[in-house]
Amino acid sequence: MKNGKSPLQQAQDEVEEVKVIMMDTMNKADERSGKLHELEDRADLLLEKGKRFEKTTAKVEKKKRWENKKLKVVVISIGVVAALVIVGLIIFAIVDALVPKN
Repeated sequence: MKNGKSPLQQAQDEVEEVKVIMMDTMNKADERSGKLHELEDRADLLLEKGKRFEKTTAKVEKKKRWENKKLKVVVISIGVVAALVIVGLIIFAIVDALVPKN
């Protein structure tokens, strides 16, 4: 007898202690499992949002590229018109200078 307990009582106490430890371990494992499932769900959601972001950025990039092309066309058109006006004024000035005035 140890501590006033019979060997059978000591064994039962040890079994009870091991049982408590095992239950605690199982509860902690269940908690981790739940947290892992939550983390998996969050990772899936993040992946989905990432794919949507990628599609959106591709659309925005395409739209901006088109806007830049339109702007270039407008600027070039204005430049061509301005050049034609200048050339026309020069030709008019030359013709006016060559035609004798009475």
